Amino acid sequence: MSEYTNVKITLEDCVAVLTIDHPPANAFNWATLNDFDAAIDELLANDQVKVIVITGAGQFAFVAGADIHEIMAVKDKPDEARAFIVKGQELFSKIEASPKPVIAAIDAVALGGGLELAMACHMRILSDRARVGQPESNLGIIPGWGGTQRLARLVGPGKALEMILTGDVVDAPEAYRLGLANKVAPAGQVLHEAMGLAKKIAGKSKLVNKAALRAVFNGLKMSLADGLRYEADQFTGLAGSHDMTEGLTAFLEKRQPKFTDS
Repeated sequence: MSEYTNVKITLEDCVAVLTIDHPPANAFNWATLNDFDAAIDELLANDQVKVIVITGAGQFAFVAGADIHEIMAVKDKPDEARAFIVKGQELFSKIEASPKPVIAAIDAVALGGGLELAMACHMRILSDRARVGQPESNLGIIPGWGGTQRLARLVGPGKALEMILTGDVVDAPEAYRLGLANKVAPAGQVLHEAMGLAKKIAGKSKLVNKAALRAVFNGLKMSLADGLRYEADQFTGLAGSHDMTEGLTAFLEKRQPKFTDS
């Protein structure tokens, strides 16, 4: 694995942990965005990686958001401001489109760009001390890295607008109730919970993981009728694979399947 200044990567049992490590609050400046982007590309290209877990270093934040100094530097420069926004949007869209499942492990605050990153991940595990929100309105701006789009899709436009326009943050139980969290874990146990989920998914066929991700996320962009046809395409695309035969045979033989991702 490559070494980066503001992110760290570890690999265990086909699960890569990408840790954002930019003290004190893991805020995204250009350097951190570039490190993170390069690390994501490396993990997507690595055949040993089947699932990616994203977390933040330290006790304060998963990601506290975009670096305010970066925003201040471009506040009077529309072209540079747009470039900063487009960079984040493209990076988070890459995560959402990942053919490998991506899990956010959030043990502290995920605000602004931090929540936008978390929402681009396919699943989110929060600690019981975590707090999430889109507080950009307090700064005289709006979310720019997908917050207005993904939040509305996850919690509905009414609740999304309430969170965006007030800038209020919500605690972990409320985030779970709203559908922003798959699970709430005790503080300090979030990465452990995320790794357990990731390793369970990594034990499945890579072909199945890819097909399921495509069916769900591409299907959301379609009508139900088109989505069902697309689902059928993904299902039949598995026909003839070793892993489909192995999974069905193992079930009939009452044993654990041995998938080979082929």
